[in-house]
Amino acid sequence: MKRTVQKKSWAEPYKMKMVELLNVTSRQQRARAIKDAGYNTFLLRSEDVYIDLLTDSGTNAMSDRQWSAFMVGDEAYAGSASFYRMEAAIQKHYGYKYVIPTHQGRGAENILSKVMIKPGDVIPGNMYFTTTRLHQELAGGKFHDIIIDEAHDPGSEHPFKGNVDLNKLAAIVKKVGAKKIPYVSIATNVNMAGGQPISMKNLKELRAFTKRHGIKIIHDMTRVAENAYFIQQREKGYEKKKIRDIVREICDNTDGATMSAKKDALVNIGGFMATNDWNVYEEARNLVVVYEGLHTYGGLAGRDMEAIAVGIGESLNDEHQHARVGQVEYLGHRMESFGVPIVRPIGGHGIFVDAKAFLPHLTQDQFPAQTLAAEIFVDSGVRTMERGIVSAGRKPDGTNYYPKLELVRFTLPRRVYTQAHMDVVAESAGSVFERRKKIKGMKMVYEPKYLRFFQARFEMIK
Repeated sequence: MKRTVQKKSWAEPYKMKMVELLNVTSRQQRARAIKDAGYNTFLLRSEDVYIDLLTDSGTNAMSDRQWSAFMVGDEAYAGSASFYRMEAAIQKHYGYKYVIPTHQGRGAENILSKVMIKPGDVIPGNMYFTTTRLHQELAGGKFHDIIIDEAHDPGSEHPFKGNVDLNKLAAIVKKVGAKKIPYVSIATNVNMAGGQPISMKNLKELRAFTKRHGIKIIHDMTRVAENAYFIQQREKGYEKKKIRDIVREICDNTDGATMSAKKDALVNIGGFMATNDWNVYEEARNLVVVYEGLHTYGGLAGRDMEAIAVGIGESLNDEHQHARVGQVEYLGHRMESFGVPIVRPIGGHGIFVDAKAFLPHLTQDQFPAQTLAAEIFVDSGVRTMERGIVSAGRKPDGTNYYPKLELVRFTLPRRVYTQAHMDVVAESAGSVFERRKKIKGMKMVYEPKYLRFFQARFEMIK
C-alpha cells in the first residue's frame, strides 16, 4: 500500500554564499559587558553578542541580486536614476502615487507629522509605536489607542489582534470632531502587540468609516508583507491569493504610508513616505530638502535605493514569507515546550515573551522586561530588547505610561540565522525560566529626555 508523507517542515528558499563569523564569549565576559552597558542591551557592543535578536531593522541579509544592484547605483546628487527605479517599484507593488525617500522610517514619520498634524490634533491608531507617537507629540498632536482589547491580552488567541475597535474610534470622532483628526494611523503587523496582523475585513470597515467622516488613513507599512501572509493563512477568501496581491489590496485601502525599508524590504538602511495627495506631497517634498536631502535621494545613496527596489520584489514572494514566519513559529513552539510564556498567537517578526508572567514577583516599576533581557544575555549571549514600561516612556505631564503588555522581544532578522540558532535561543529562555524565582529587578539610574529605552542605564536591585 502506498504511504503518503504529510509535509509539515519548511525550508529556506535560498542557500548561503557567505558567512559572518561570530564571537562566542564566556558567562563571566557577558556579565561584565552587560554591567558596563548599564544593563541596557542597546548599549552592548555587537562584538560581545553571539545571536543578535535586538531588532529586525537593518539587520537582514541581502540577496546576491541586491548586492548586484549596488553596482548600478546612480550617485548623482539630483535626478538619480536609482530613485526613479525605487519609485517605480513602490508605485507598482504598493500603488501610492507620490514618493518621498528618507534615510529610514522615522525620517518619514517626522516629515509626515510636520505636514499633517496641527497643535491640538488627535491621532487614533492601532497601538502606539515609540518613534511614531513621539513625532506626533512633537508636532502638537495626541495619540489615542483604538486597537481591540484582545491586543492587550498576551494570552488571547484572536487571529487579528491588530484590528481597530470601530466603537473606540467613533467615540473619539464624537468627542473631538473629525476636523481635529488629520488621519488614523494604522500599522500592519502591529509591533508593540507582538507582531499581530490587522484583517482585510477590519481594514475595509475602517476605510468605509473614515470615508464617511472625511478622515485619511496613513499606513505604517514597515511589515506589510508579513501582515499579508497572515491574511492569506487566516482570513476566509484569501487562501489562494498571492501575497503581492494582498499587499496591494491593503495599500489601496489607505491614503498614504510611512515605511522603514530596513524591515520587509530586506535592506540595511532606507525608508520612504508615500501619499496619494498632491498637496501633502508638495509640502513633504519641500521639507525633505530641509531634513533629509534632495527629493530624489532623501538621505540615501543611489546604491541603497537600488537595493530597496529589488528587496521590495523579493519580500512579496510567497515562499520567502512562508520561511520567514515559519522560523518565528518554530522558535515560539520551542520556547513553549520549555514552559516560557509568550504572546499568542505567534506573530510575524519575533517572539514576545510575557515578562509579567515570567517574573510575576516583580512590579512593573522594577522593570521586569528590562531585567529579563539582561538575564537572557548573560545566560547565552543572545541579545533581545525590552518592550514594556521603559519603551512606553513618559506622558507629556512627566508621569510614566504603564502599558498592559510588559514584553521581551526576540526579533528575528530576515535570512540571517539557522534553525540551530533558534534551538540555542529557546534553550536559553528555558534555562532562565527554571531559575526565574531567584531573579531580582532593576532601578533606573539614568534617563534621557526622549526614547529612553535606547540609552537609559540601570542597576540591579540587591
